Amino acid sequence: MDAYFERLDDERFRPTVHAGGAWNAAEIHFSPLGGLIVHAIDLHRATLAPDSKQLGRISFDILGFLAADDCTISVETIRSGRTIELVEASVVIGGRTVVLARAWFIQVVDTTAVAGGEPEALPGPEGLSPWPMDDTWPGGYIDSIEIRPLRPPVPGRATGWIGTDTRLVAGESASPHASFIALVDTANGIAVRQPPTLWLYPNLDLTIHLYRQPEGSWVGLDTTVTFGPAGHGLTSSVLHDTKGPVGRAEQILTVRPAQ
Repeated sequence: MDAYFERLDDERFRPTVHAGGAWNAAEIHFSPLGGLIVHAIDLHRATLAPDSKQLGRISFDILGFLAADDCTISVETIRSGRTIELVEASVVIGGRTVVLARAWFIQVVDTTAVAGGEPEALPGPEGLSPWPMDDTWPGGYIDSIEIRPLRPPVPGRATGWIGTDTRLVAGESASPHASFIALVDTANGIAVRQPPTLWLYPNLDLTIHLYRQPEGSWVGLDTTVTFGPAGHGLTSSVLHDTKGPVGRAEQILTVRPAQ
């Protein structure tokens, strides 16, 4: 099945082999799960009165091990309004809440006349050679994506494009921002500062801010990884689509020896 998840009912989804994690073969990689959460939020909002608000920020808190098992996603609107709206989602696997997410949606206003301040756009993915990411990371999710770096990655620094032909949910169409976000968590794996066989540095969260809605099938990541002196790390990325920059992503890391 060329999808990361299959739907079981209104709230339950089953991961496929393509959602397999990189740190542990028995878990789900958070990247496609993050996209699935956004997809569930989109479907929840579609049941409400239509409006022109767009996703401005989504934050995910990863509370524990993401077992490769059926997951239940519950969504509710906790603050509605004409100009802003806050939506909350939770993911339960094996009877335990494993992810909490909150998304801000913002009213659309034409601000073209004052737009500016974004970083320089990346060169596009066309003509770039793939990087065999599976030389560093295992897992079904890593096998499902294609990485095209602008230049060879160095420890703690990488810039490149990620794409996939794998659907988010079998038989369902996902929004451009859900499909985009389904690839963003990969940032923590493209700028490897230390070999994952020697050091562990999973992210505890993922926060994405968007000042433009992403389009197209490629995600551009301009990523820096920093390790502090006391077990904390930070993966910071400028996010791009093929038209230019769209926002930023931050991931806090827990850094510790593998043994």
